[in-house]
Amino acid sequence: MGSTFSKALTYSVTLHVTLLLILLFGDFSAAPPKPTPSATQVKPIQAVVVDRKKIDDQVNKLKKQKADEAKRLKAIEEQAAAAKRRRAKEEQRLKTLEQQRKKKERERKAADAAAAKARAKAVAAEKLRKQKEREKQAAEKAAAEAKAKRLKEQKAAEKAEKLRKKKAAEKKRKEREARERAEQQRLLEQQLAEEMASRQQARNQQITSEIGKYTALITRVIQSKLLTDKATMEGKSCNLTIKLAPSGFVISVQAGKGDRVVCDAARNAVNKAGTLPVSKDPEVFEKMRTISLTVVPEF
Repeated sequence: MGSTFSKALTYSVTLHVTLLLILLFGDFSAAPPKPTPSATQVKPIQAVVVDRKKIDDQVNKLKKQKADEAKRLKAIEEQAAAAKRRRAKEEQRLKTLEQQRKKKERERKAADAAAAKARAKAVAAEKLRKQKEREKQAAEKAAAEAKAKRLKEQKAAEKAEKLRKKKAAEKKRKEREARERAEQQRLLEQQLAEEMASRQQARNQQITSEIGKYTALITRVIQSKLLTDKATMEGKSCNLTIKLAPSGFVISVQAGKGDRVVCDAARNAVNKAGTLPVSKDPEVFEKMRTISLTVVPEF
């Protein structure tokens, strides 16, 4: 339809353009025009110009109509093509859905058939199982009866022997348990004693190590506060006895054996420090509450 209309429109525009060209360039006068004054000669020229403009306008109008119609036809064709594509897509979707439905239907039938077959097989298996269970129960019952009879016959003969063995075993058990308890008690006491000794030894080593560490720290503090004179102190030393509070506060300091100059300087250094480092461990501090150390000036 679009092709036929396009051909008709082209033919119509061609016909109109031809007619306009004939009107523009054709000679329709029977005789040559009579001479006229100059004023009257201008009018025909103006008339020709006006007619050409109208023709051009008509031609442009026809061209515009043709272009608009072509656009409209193109839009109609595109809409038709889009509708056709949508219809094809919908048909394909419906076809796919139908295929899926048929596939699911086949799968359902196959599953139903498999389920029916499985149920039949399960029924047969259950029937066989029940039969075997009855046979098993009958055999177990016969075996139980035979065993009960045999046990009953043996019970009387074994009862006296069992009682005798039980009394002998009970006696041996009690004797063995008494020996085991005594041995366990001995081993436990020995182990506890060894552990206590080991712990005490480790604790003593720890305390000794801590005392040594804090003695070194105190000596370092004294050295940092000590005013030294190489000329009078070199090669000399002083033994100090220091009493400390739990906070490390110096309660008293006494000089013992040693050079008087070094002893005076060492006492002054301790008093200047005021507080010395001590262990937070009560047991360690108790052993270093009164501490003796030797101060050797360092240069």
